[in-house]
Amino acid sequence: MAIEQVLQDPDLNNLVYNVLSFGVAVMVGAFVYFLTQMNSVAKQYQTGVAVSAIVVGIAGYHYLRIWQDWSAGVQNEGYRYADWLITVPLLVIELLIVLGVTADRRKALLKTLVPASVLMIGLGYPGEVANTDSTKWLFWALAMVPFLFILFTLFGELKAAGSRETGEIATSISNATKILLVTWLVYPIGFLFPVIFDATHQGAEAGRQVAYTVADITAKALYGLMILNIAKARSGSSR
Repeated sequence: MAIEQVLQDPDLNNLVYNVLSFGVAVMVGAFVYFLTQMNSVAKQYQTGVAVSAIVVGIAGYHYLRIWQDWSAGVQNEGYRYADWLITVPLLVIELLIVLGVTADRRKALLKTLVPASVLMIGLGYPGEVANTDSTKWLFWALAMVPFLFILFTLFGELKAAGSRETGEIATSISNATKILLVTWLVYPIGFLFPVIFDATHQGAEAGRQVAYTVADITAKALYGLMILNIAKARSGSSR
């Protein structure tokens, strides 16, 4: 497949192309792996693992489209935001399933976290495609409100769940907490690359694409592995 130029610098253009291709491979591989692991956990946690598979499966499809467009010289951020609009609420659901949150508490959290995630993505897209720094800053600030609400709520639930557990379960939850914090903070930083640097700065655009892709791989595939580890640890303790 011939790689047409999206960025004028051929090295940066190829870097993004290769990173996007890697993203496709990781998401598809993770999708297959999570499907094979569903029966390795107790029945009450199998839905969480299934949701992990759905998340990376959806991400794999969208990354394939982003990669194909990039190879054709087209940059379409709509695919990335469409992916986030679907997968972020699912990430919230898969986490709450394996944390041992009571059914009533889970329903209450979903009623606030899912709308907040939709609002966050919906506010981020206009800023992402805006042509002026002031508009980007405006929508960044607006999207940060639900973003911080979601992050602190999930962090609180992870900390609470970790404090209730010991041994392997506590370790798995601690690892998931660290990944959540580090990964999610990449997104608002990457969003601002075109503002921090000149809008035509090719290195900034390449950095934004790479940052988003690495964060997605971590937040979906690696985080899915953390969810699987928690589910396996809980399954072992319940047998």
